[in-house]
Amino acid sequence: MAVGVPGEEPGAFKEMRDALTLMAAAHMSRPFPPGARGMDVAGQDLVLLDADAYAYSANVLKGPLSDRQYADFTRLMAVFDAVLPALDDPYAAGYYARLHDMAALALEVEALRRK
Repeated sequence: MAVGVPGEEPGAFKEMRDALTLMAAAHMSRPFPPGARGMDVAGQDLVLLDADAYAYSANVLKGPLSDRQYADFTRLMAVFDAVLPALDDPYAAGYYARLHDMAALALEVEALRRK
């Protein structure tokens, strides 16, 4: 990481982390899509996808992920490629698109942390 004031995060990393914090808070304020409860899309339970993507993102905010968590999170992101195009409900599609964006940013933050 870049050299700076001890205890301070470098600019771009801090901005991305701050954006992730805001996205996570916004996600928690949104109601879960009612039609998605108990629904499997492309072999993926939508409740678990939501919970896992949020949990990994929140863990990135707490500190570095283990190598296994990072690998699992990376694999989870591939699930969105199958799920997003299969969602017919406009609210659910927007909800999961925003969840994907949050999780993608979390992976970027974690990748920067690993450099």
